[in-house]
Amino acid sequence: MRMYGLRTCDTCRKAERALRAAGHDPEVVDVRTDGVPGAELRRFLDRFGEAMINRRSTTWRGLSEAERAGGPLKLLARHPTVMKRPVIEADGQLYLGWGKEVQNSLLG
Repeated sequence: MRMYGLRTCDTCRKAERALRAAGHDPEVVDVRTDGVPGAELRRFLDRFGEAMINRRSTTWRGLSEAERAGGPLKLLARHPTVMKRPVIEADGQLYLGWGKEVQNSLLG
């Protein structure tokens, strides 16, 4: 299991704690410090589309209109913290966020 997020993100920390408590051992990838390979970003965008962009984030609010218009792949590559978090890969499946549906799928 691999979880992409931010170490400083409250939601990511909650998800990591819950996954560990349920017996999982997620490999945590901090998108700010570790980065996300372009192939992974493309795969995430293929699966989730525009939902990958967190338009409520501080990063998003600080972007210029030109940066926002540059396309999601370019935007995520330049500003990985604008990614909705966490993205969790488990047993060949990708999950976005830490909502009830994701929690039920991963925690049983």
